[in-house]
Amino acid sequence: MSQRRKFLKQGAAAMMSLPLISFDPQKDWSISSLKTNAPKDEAYWKMVRKQFPLKEGQTYFNNGTMGPPPGYVLDKMFDHMMHWNVEAATVDYKNGSGPELLTGYFPYEDLRTKLGKIINCDFKEISLTQNATFGMNYVGMGLNLQEGDELLNTNQEHGGGFGAWQLLAKRKGCVYKQATMPELANDPQEIVDAIFKEVTPKTKVIAVPHIISGFGTVMPVKEICAEAKKRGIFTVLDGAQCVGQIPVDVKDIGCDAYYSSLHKWLLAPSGSGLLYINKDVVGDIWTTIASYNWDNQEDHGFRLMQNGTGNAGLMAGYDAAVDFFNTIGHDVWLARVKELGKYLRDGLKEIKNVTFYSSTNEDMAAGITTYGVTGMSGPDLQKYMWDKERLQPRSVGNEMIRHSVHIYNSKEEIDRALSLVKELA
Repeated sequence: MSQRRKFLKQGAAAMMSLPLISFDPQKDWSISSLKTNAPKDEAYWKMVRKQFPLKEGQTYFNNGTMGPPPGYVLDKMFDHMMHWNVEAATVDYKNGSGPELLTGYFPYEDLRTKLGKIINCDFKEISLTQNATFGMNYVGMGLNLQEGDELLNTNQEHGGGFGAWQLLAKRKGCVYKQATMPELANDPQEIVDAIFKEVTPKTKVIAVPHIISGFGTVMPVKEICAEAKKRGIFTVLDGAQCVGQIPVDVKDIGCDAYYSSLHKWLLAPSGSGLLYINKDVVGDIWTTIASYNWDNQEDHGFRLMQNGTGNAGLMAGYDAAVDFFNTIGHDVWLARVKELGKYLRDGLKEIKNVTFYSSTNEDMAAGITTYGVTGMSGPDLQKYMWDKERLQPRSVGNEMIRHSVHIYNSKEEIDRALSLVKELA
C-alpha cells in the first residue's frame, strides 16, 4: 500500500498541469460512512456525492451512456494494478493466485454469486462479459438457427441490441423483422400488441430492450416473455440500461436470456457486463469464444465466459462496484434514481414549451427522461445547458435531449436545468 501511495503521489505531482485530473489518490475512499442507519435524506445523498471524483462546478447528466465509478471503485482498481505489478514475481499462478494477474480463465464465483443475488438467479446462470453487446452476440451466435427462422427486434433498438440478429439473418438466411413501437409509449398493452402483431409461426426469437436506450421507456417485458413462452419463442432481453436503474428479477420476468452493461447504472468500470441464460435452456446454446472450459457442462456460465487474458484490475473494480451498490442498498439506490427521475419529469410537465418523447407513465419510467424544447434542436439545447450552467445531458437525434439522473446528482442540479428550460419558454 505504501509503495502504491508513493507511486501515485509522484505520478499525480508530475501531471499537475493536466486540467482533467481530479481523482485524489491520497483521499480515503472508504465506504464505511455509507452504512449508516440514519434516514436517507438529502444530507445522506450529499455524503454519497462526495464519493465521486467528479469535477466541482460541472454536472454530469449522461449516465445512460457511461456511469462514472465512485472513488472507492477506482481506488480498488488502482490498488490491484499497482500491487500486482510490483509483486508480479510472487504470484504462484498454478496454486490459486492466477486471478490476481490475469482474467479470462477463472470462474469468479464470489462475484457471480453477488450478481446472482441482485438479479435473482444462480451464479452458474451468469457469465461475466465485457458489455451488453458481447452478451447479445454470445446468445445469438450460440442459438441453432436455420434458414427461414424469423428474428424479431423493435424499431427502437440500440446497435448493441440489433447487430447480432441482422448478422445472423444475412449469414444464415434468417428473416429479420422489427416491431414498430408506439410514441409516446404510455400504455404497456400497446407495446405488447405491437410486438405480437409481427409474430408468426416461424418466429424463433424475440429480442427486445428492457429499457429503450433512447427514450428510457421501461418495457412490459414480463408480459412479453409470458406470451412468447406460450408460443415456444426464445426471449432475449437487452438490459444494458437496467441493472442499477430499476429492479431486475430474471426469474419473475421469465426470459430465456438477459444481458446488461454494469458500467452504466451500477457504476462499475467500463468493460463490466453480465449475461444470464436460464439453466433450462443454456445447454442448447453453443459456446461462442472457446478456451479451456468451452465444454464445461457443470457450470455453463463459466463455459460462456471463456475469453482469454483480460485486465484483473478491472475485475477488482467490478467487484468493488457491486460492494458499493450493496452498501447503499438495492432498494435505497433504485428508489433514489426513481425519485430524481420523477422530480425532473414533474418539473418539465410544468413548462409549456416542453415535448416529451419518453414515457410520462411513471410505471414505465425511471432515471432517463427524453424531451425537446420548442424552437431549439437537441444539440443546441445540450450546448446551451453546458455554456450556461456546465450541465451535461446528451442530445439524441436532432430534436431531443436525453437527461439521465443518478445517485450522485442532486435536486439542486435538476432545478438549474429546469430553470434554463423555463428561460427558453
